[in-house]
Amino acid sequence: MRDVAVVSFSQSACTAANLRDDMAEILLPVVREALEQVGLRREDIDFYASGSHDFFEGRTFAYIESLDAVGAWPPISESHVEMDAAWACYEAWSWLQLGHGDIALVYGIGRGALPTDLDQVAPASLDPYYLTPLHPHRHAIAGLQAAAVVEAGITTEREMADVVNQSLTDALSNPFALRAGAPGVESLLDQPYIASPLRPHDVAPVGDGAAVLILAAGDVARRLARRPAWIRAIDHRMDTHYPGSRDLTVVDSARIAADKAGAMAGFTAASVEVAELHTEYSYVEPLLTKALGIDNVLVNPSGGPLAGAPATATGLIRVGESARAIMQGRATRALAHATNGAALQHNLVCLMEASG
Repeated sequence: MRDVAVVSFSQSACTAANLRDDMAEILLPVVREALEQVGLRREDIDFYASGSHDFFEGRTFAYIESLDAVGAWPPISESHVEMDAAWACYEAWSWLQLGHGDIALVYGIGRGALPTDLDQVAPASLDPYYLTPLHPHRHAIAGLQAAAVVEAGITTEREMADVVNQSLTDALSNPFALRAGAPGVESLLDQPYIASPLRPHDVAPVGDGAAVLILAAGDVARRLARRPAWIRAIDHRMDTHYPGSRDLTVVDSARIAADKAGAMAGFTAASVEVAELHTEYSYVEPLLTKALGIDNVLVNPSGGPLAGAPATATGLIRVGESARAIMQGRATRALAHATNGAALQHNLVCLMEASG
């Protein structure tokens, strides 16, 4: 296996709506910043990988527009995933392992504000035979899982409010957050339900934004960054797509991904100092910390997705924030988690460290 590290990370602010700019205009300054951090030009990149979601854009192959920000001519080596860009990072890492190049640029961009009604969009990602025809609103499945988690004693509504309060407090120091503050647990618990036991604050605000990170291999990474964040392992696993066929209080795919990644990395998830988790609902944090075995780890010091979730870039930002903690010397080992699908169906775990 080649040594591969994150050497640069940048992101745009997560905004409630950006209907003025197209995908390339949102992405271009973020790409430029990521390149400038390590003194690279676009022609120095050997491979590009991206993640986006046509459903948010309302048109097929919408990501083609974003290529204007990276320059598709002369012809580039490029790939795309129709999902969170954390999986584009996995693809780029795998591509570098093949030895065809030394530098890869990964980006995720989404405009969750484009659909006039997200409840019309979300059911398209569900089981097409049994669930999509029922047309549940976008928080219905999460509400069922949250209720099961509370009933199982894994968390309580007050603990969920504590998670939100801490996330929004941490986000006060994050200039990219969509929402921040210290509302207080009691004021959060006074809000009405939107899908019991979920209240408005328990749901990450979907926004518009982009994120870019650059991966480099071996001596190239050592030359580009003073303290690279070496990716020691990435693994992803998925559960059945039908939530009624699994125990919603147990996230087997996340646990297995963490175990496999730990075996590859030579250290476990429990030994990291920082974990950035893809928590688009407040109940997800206690559920994942139990599944990953990271009860005593600093979780989402950036504020996490509850402070803002730019569509299809949220998981990639978890990788970038974890890497930044290492590159800035705030951690020697870190974990990043990303998820796709209803009720944490598909999970990715990335383990990084400073030495290398």
